[in-house]
Amino acid sequence: MNLGSPQSDLLRQAGERLARMDPHGALDLIDQAERMGGATHNSILNRALALRLMGDFHGSLATIEDALAIQPYDFIALLAKGALLEKISRPKAAAEVFRNALKIAPPRERCPPAILAQIDYADGLVKRHAERLGEAMRRAVADIGSDLDEATRDRFEEGLEIYAGLKPAPKQEPILLNYPRLPAIPFYDRALFPWLSELEAATDIIKTELEALLAADLDAFAPYIQYPKGAPVNQWGELNHSRKWTSLFLWRDGERQDEACERCPRTTALLEGLPMAHQDGFAPTAVFSALQPHTHIPAHTGSANVRLLTHLPLILPGPARFRVGNRTREWEMGRAWVFDDTIEHEAWNDADALRVILIFDVWNPYLAEGEKALITAMMKAQRQFAQDE
Repeated sequence: MNLGSPQSDLLRQAGERLARMDPHGALDLIDQAERMGGATHNSILNRALALRLMGDFHGSLATIEDALAIQPYDFIALLAKGALLEKISRPKAAAEVFRNALKIAPPRERCPPAILAQIDYADGLVKRHAERLGEAMRRAVADIGSDLDEATRDRFEEGLEIYAGLKPAPKQEPILLNYPRLPAIPFYDRALFPWLSELEAATDIIKTELEALLAADLDAFAPYIQYPKGAPVNQWGELNHSRKWTSLFLWRDGERQDEACERCPRTTALLEGLPMAHQDGFAPTAVFSALQPHTHIPAHTGSANVRLLTHLPLILPGPARFRVGNRTREWEMGRAWVFDDTIEHEAWNDADALRVILIFDVWNPYLAEGEKALITAMMKAQRQFAQDE
């Protein structure tokens, strides 16, 4: 249809009639336009709106289906379809349509207020539908699986929440290397790391050396986030070059930090006896991580799923939370965990004083021993290739 053609003029006039809440007049103009040049996507959408204003919701829905047959990914038409399904008392079908529409929603900054309001309404209906579905599934399984252990039950609960649409499925999003066929497990089973009990038993030894460091030279702890001037900081704006989150490295990207290690000899000896990941130029990294009171480390992901991170809390003055994927845990003194940091994670120190944990990386237990050398050689070759110009 040519702009400025008689047909387009009629449809423009029909749009004006709709804006004035005159659906009957709009339909007359739409009929004239379609007799002149046939139905178009625009004319069909206008007809659907006119029918909706007249209270003919079933007719409007059938017309919207015609529009979607022409352009299946028309975001506005999908929103209209969802709203009409709700009007004719089909809220479950409406939720599915809204869910699909939200997947292709344009960025919010590009949407006028009226569309933003529709997006927010659709999002709310989808969430309410997911909550009702989750409740229905929980009722259905209430009498099943009472003999499951806590970890298995926790996994099932997450599966239910994902299936209901209450939470997204956790996925690995490494910055550097996404190695295939490694499971996306937020917190790993302790049984895979029998040395954890040795680490936990040394909590007081490590804490004593840490406290001596803090008492003698807190300035040795440097801001963890240090983007150069002009670099995009994204979610790190508040913490960039900030002493709200500081660190002291014992190993950094595979290099032993001799001065720090000499000041923590027993911690260093312990770590050297543990199966840290060793990759020349990449790992291990072992670091004391200090978070100031009421500070939040925003959601982020790590570098490579071939390595996992170990956390051991050393100073916990009060509540402190840690989320990996859909699972949030509270740190406990004397209790370590191993997690996949390529799954989105974030941390909070909710206490009124400093929180410090020990972090170090270990190999993913699902790698073959010989595979580790291959991966390291591959990563070093990639780095060398990038540096050669």
